[in-house]
Amino acid sequence: MKFKLIYPKWHKLSRQTEFHLPPHGPVVFAATLPDYVDVDFIDENLQEIDFDEEVDFVGISMMLTVQVKRGWEIADRYREKGIKVIFGGISTMLHAEETMQHADAVFLGEAETRMEQVLEDFRNNELKPLYNYMDDRPDISLVGPARRDILNRQLYNYKGVQMVDLMHASRGCKFNCYPCAVAYLGGRSFRPRPIDVAVAEMAGIDNNRLFIVDNSLAQDTQWEKDLFREMIPLKKKWCSHPIEDKPEVLDLAAQAGAWYVYQAVFDTSDYIKERIKRYHDHGIGVEGTILLGLDSHSEDFIKELIDFLLEIELDLAEFTVLTPFPHTKAFKELDAQKRILTYDWNEYSADQVVFQPKQMSAERLQELLDYAWNSFYHDEPQEVKMFKLFQQVVQKEMADNTFVPRDRTLADQAFGRTTR
Repeated sequence: MKFKLIYPKWHKLSRQTEFHLPPHGPVVFAATLPDYVDVDFIDENLQEIDFDEEVDFVGISMMLTVQVKRGWEIADRYREKGIKVIFGGISTMLHAEETMQHADAVFLGEAETRMEQVLEDFRNNELKPLYNYMDDRPDISLVGPARRDILNRQLYNYKGVQMVDLMHASRGCKFNCYPCAVAYLGGRSFRPRPIDVAVAEMAGIDNNRLFIVDNSLAQDTQWEKDLFREMIPLKKKWCSHPIEDKPEVLDLAAQAGAWYVYQAVFDTSDYIKERIKRYHDHGIGVEGTILLGLDSHSEDFIKELIDFLLEIELDLAEFTVLTPFPHTKAFKELDAQKRILTYDWNEYSADQVVFQPKQMSAERLQELLDYAWNSFYHDEPQEVKMFKLFQQVVQKEMADNTFVPRDRTLADQAFGRTTR
């Protein structure tokens, strides 16, 4: 069976540097398919879809809300040709009802142990319109290594520099943050993979640089420490979402190769200042993720927050505006208050204001988003800060003899500068 797996294109944030990471959802899904399925993967951000190619079955994997309308367009074209289409992925789960209008089948939930039945239904021409496993999650120990062999590796570099590979050591999140859909998607229970299995997958990835994409590593202190301890011999260099800032955790994370973390900066408190300092004291960089437009945010607060970011010396910062994605507390509240201005999912890119803020106009919040980017990167452009963060990983790699020499030249070319 020839199964064409497609990852629809989308427009990146207007201020982001244009590079592409190998997607995680499709390679994890591909690992759940039986051996008789021949998977042909297309990342439409980097490749063109050949709609005339002969295929038996099409799968569309969508991670972001801004992918859904393009995903629907792709499905409509295949279905016009009589080819059946199944949807899955995070944004399929967030937009299931609408997506069913463009699909022969919609798969909701985690795919491990589930795809044999789906494919049998397909072969018998009995495909169900909905496979809903949202409340019936498989045993986390059944999650195997992702099928990274379906990727065209040469596509995932930035001006010649190989980007990170994505992997996960757990699913679910015990937190239920206001703007986040993870509690709906993966459940409120923290579900760690067996550490030996997760570490074995890391060891098998032919890339020294990883992005551990778990929603948060800061959910179980003993698990964190055990994971990092087992990672030390790998000598991988990695970034992740937050880790706990306890000294014993940070020490093990640094030994395990922590490169930098994504850390939400939500106020100007000493707590945040000290947390960033503790990361830095352990040689771990910080990319701040700053969400603007909460009801508590005034114009003065946003300006004070930007000044604070410069004071605490973040390595990088990414600014977005509150976006009420379906199945979040934000969506439920703003929708009930009739404060959502548009349901055009192409505008849900996190850099466009799609709701009525409480303390200012939508137009003013949009202006303040630009102000945040311009102010933070005024004295040192984004590419310079990125280069400095890249230098950190090169130094770490040189210290343990895992640095690939050609990367230094390529990095210098990518960022238009020289090193001594």
